[in-house]
Amino acid sequence: MAVGPATFPEKMHPVAGFKLGTASAGIKTPGRKDVVLMELCEEATVAGVFTLNAFCAAPVQISKKHLDAAATRYFIVNTGNANAGTGEEGWNDAITTCEEVAKLCDSGVEAVLPFSTGVIGEKLPVEKLVSALPAAKEVLSESGWDEAAEGILTTDTRIKGASRQFEYQGKVVTLTGISKGSGMIKPNMATMLGYVATDAQVDADLLKVLLTDTANCSFNRITVDSDTSTNDSCMLVATGKSGVSVSAEDRSLLALFKTELTQLMQDLAHAIVRDGEGATKFVTVKVESAKTQQEALKTAFDIAHSPLVKTALFASDPNWGRVLAVVGRAEIENLDLNALEIYLGDVCIVSKGGKDATYTEEAGQAVMDQEQILIRVVLNRGDVSETVWTTDLSHDYVSINADYRS
Repeated sequence: MAVGPATFPEKMHPVAGFKLGTASAGIKTPGRKDVVLMELCEEATVAGVFTLNAFCAAPVQISKKHLDAAATRYFIVNTGNANAGTGEEGWNDAITTCEEVAKLCDSGVEAVLPFSTGVIGEKLPVEKLVSALPAAKEVLSESGWDEAAEGILTTDTRIKGASRQFEYQGKVVTLTGISKGSGMIKPNMATMLGYVATDAQVDADLLKVLLTDTANCSFNRITVDSDTSTNDSCMLVATGKSGVSVSAEDRSLLALFKTELTQLMQDLAHAIVRDGEGATKFVTVKVESAKTQQEALKTAFDIAHSPLVKTALFASDPNWGRVLAVVGRAEIENLDLNALEIYLGDVCIVSKGGKDATYTEEAGQAVMDQEQILIRVVLNRGDVSETVWTTDLSHDYVSINADYRS
C-alpha cells in the first residue's frame, strides 16, 4: 500500500563519473535483485551522514572509518540482511566484502564502503554476496539508476528516485539520486539508504556541509513509526565532470545548487513517507510561530508520533481533541492556550482555548477524507516554523511487521 501515484521519474539523468551495476545474490529471496555496486571516478568527492543508533551495524562503522581514511571509489550495497547486531563476525564479513570488491576492481580496501539493509541479528551470507559481485561489475553503467533503485529495496512497494538539472553560465549541472525506506523510519536518519550524485565539482568539506544541511530538512524531518534504524546511511557524491565548480565564494551558484539539492532530497524523503508500511495518508505537520526550533520540532514530532493521532488519521476521523492533547503535553514552557490555533488544512479547529466558533464536523471530515492532510499548529509566541512529514497507522503496518521475518 502506498499513498498517491508513483513518483519515480521517467528520466533519471545519468551523472558522468558515477556508475551503478545491479545483480541477484539470493541473499533472502532467490532471483531478487539484491546487490548493487557503485563506481566513483577518481576525482570524485564524497560525504556521508549515518544513523545515530548506538547499535549501528558493522557496514556503517566500516563506511565511516573508510570514508575518513582514503578516497572512495566504490559503494557495495546488499539487501535482505542488515549485518547488524552480529558482533565481530559481522565486522569480519563486511571487511571480507570490501576486500572482494577491492580485488575484483583493483582498488584499495579502504576505497570501498559497504552498506547493508534487511533483517537485524542474522549472519550475512557473505559467500552469496561475493558470488554476485562479478555480475554487478559487468553491468556497471552511468544509466544504471533504475535497476539500482530496485536493488536496494526491502519492504518498499515502490522504487524511489529523483533527478534534476539546471543550467549555470551555459553549462548543465545534473543531480540524480535514489533512496529506500518504508518502515523503522525516524530521523537520525530513518531506516533508509540514500545515494545522490552530481556532476558539479564540490570540495569535500563543503559537500559535507551541504549534505548535513539538506538531510536535516528532508530525511531528518520524516517519520513513519518513530523507530531509528541501525543501518541508516545517506551518501552524496560530486564527480566534477560538468566543469561547474560550487564554492562558498560564488554565493549565487551555491544558493542555486543548495536549492536544487534540497528539493531533490525532499523528493526522495517524501517518497519514503508515501511508501510507509501500510500507509494510506501522507501527512504534513507544521508548527508555526514557535519560540525556538527545538520547541517547534518537538511539538511537530510529538503529533507525528502519537498513535492516537495516527489511528484517527487512518480512520479519517476528525477527532481534533487528540491533536489538542498532544500539543498540551509537548512541554511548551508557559504556553498560552488562548493564543494558539490548530488547523486541519484550512479549517480552524481550535482557537481561544477550545473549539473554534466556526468549526463544523462536516468541514473537518472533508479534510480527513483526503489522502494528503495538513495539520497546522500556530503557537503565536515567536517566529520559528518547522515541518515534518509522516503517515497514518494502519492494520497493514502491524501485519507487515508481524510477518517481517517469515
